[in-house]
Amino acid sequence: MFHIRTQPMSRRHLLHSAGVALSLPFLDAMLPHAMAAPSTFTPWKKSEVIQPRMICCYVPNGVNIIDWVPGDAGAGYTLSPTLKALEEHRAEFSVLSGLGHPASEGGHSGADTWLTGANLKGQPGADYTNSLSIDQLVAQKHGQETRYASLQLGDQSGTGGAGHSHTLSFDLNGTPLPSENSPQRLFERLFVADSAGDRETIKKRFRERRSILDDVATEAAALNRKLGTNDRRKLDEYLSSVRQTEKQVERLQSWVDRPKAEVQNTGLQLVSKPGDAHDRPMWIDVMLELSYLAFITDTTRVITFEWSREAGGYGGGGENHHELSHHGGDAGMLAKLAVIDQFHLSKLGRFMSMLKSTPEADGHLLDRTMILYGSGMNSGTGGEH
Repeated sequence: MFHIRTQPMSRRHLLHSAGVALSLPFLDAMLPHAMAAPSTFTPWKKSEVIQPRMICCYVPNGVNIIDWVPGDAGAGYTLSPTLKALEEHRAEFSVLSGLGHPASEGGHSGADTWLTGANLKGQPGADYTNSLSIDQLVAQKHGQETRYASLQLGDQSGTGGAGHSHTLSFDLNGTPLPSENSPQRLFERLFVADSAGDRETIKKRFRERRSILDDVATEAAALNRKLGTNDRRKLDEYLSSVRQTEKQVERLQSWVDRPKAEVQNTGLQLVSKPGDAHDRPMWIDVMLELSYLAFITDTTRVITFEWSREAGGYGGGGENHHELSHHGGDAGMLAKLAVIDQFHLSKLGRFMSMLKSTPEADGHLLDRTMILYGSGMNSGTGGEH
C-alpha cells in the first residue's frame, strides 16, 4: 500500500529550553509524507466487447485557472503548464473553455449541477430541486444491456446533503443516486458471485419493491381523476419516474441468476481509503482500475466518479485542496494548487494509458470511451469561487 518515509511532526510539538515551552509555527514537516508503492495492476491484453462507454470524472474546488487554460486556441494550441501532465495523450483530448451553467449558483454546490445544469432553487416553494443528469440520459439508452445501467463512485458514500452532494448522478425526478467509496465493496458488488441465499434475498427484495410500485400506480390512477390539469401534469411526471423504476427492477431481476464476470483482484489495492491523505493516490488509482474492469467486462457502460466532494479533498502529498483553492491570489498557494491539478491529471493520464494499451477491434479501448473531466466551478484568479 503505502510506505511512510517519515512520521509527520505534530503541530503540538514543543521546544523546551530553560523551563520554557514554545509551540512551533506550522512547518512543511508537519504535512503527512507518503511514498505510494506503484500499482501492480495489469490491464487486460484485449477487449472482446465493442461498445461505446462514458465516464465523467469530477474534481472539486476549481483549479488554478492561470496555469490551466491554454494561452491560444486552435488545433496547434500550446499546452498550458498544467495540461503538460497529459502531453503524451495530446491527440486524444480537447480543452473546452468558457463553459458554464447560467442558471446554477456555482460555488460549492457545483457537483450537484455539473451534469444537470439545473437551477436548484428554481421551483417556487421548494428549497432544492434538481433534474436529470446527462449520465442517466445516456444510461437510458446504453445501459439496458449491462448488469448495471450506471455506476456512481465518489470519495464519500451515499448521497450527501442538498448543495453538497456526494454524487454526480440524478434520476428523472432529480433524486440523487448514491455513490460507493469503498474499493472492496465495489469489487464485491461487481465481480464476487452471490450465494444462493443472497440471490433469494435479492429476489425477495425485488418482489417487495414491485408490489409497492403496483400499489402506488393503482392509487395514483384513482387520484388522477380528482385532480386539475396542472396537478395531473405534475403527477404524470412523478409516475414517469415510477415507471422508470419498474423497468429498472425488471432489468435487475433478469440479472440475478446470471453469473458475474470472472475477475481476479490481483494487483488491486482494495483496502485503500479515500479519506486518508496517505492512501489518496492509490485510492484514485484503484477506483479507476475498477472502472476499467467494469468497462472491459461490459458490466456497465456509464460511470460517474466524484474524486472528492466539494470543499474537501487532498493533493498527492496530503495537501488541503479546499484551503489552497481559497488562495486570494497568493502566488505560493496558487503554485501549490497547480501541483494538485497536475497530480489529478497524472491519475487521469494513467487511466487513459490503460485504455489506450488495450486493443479493441481496429483500435483500442480509449477510441470508444468518452471521458468528461472537469469541475463545477471556477475558482478565479482571486480564489473567489
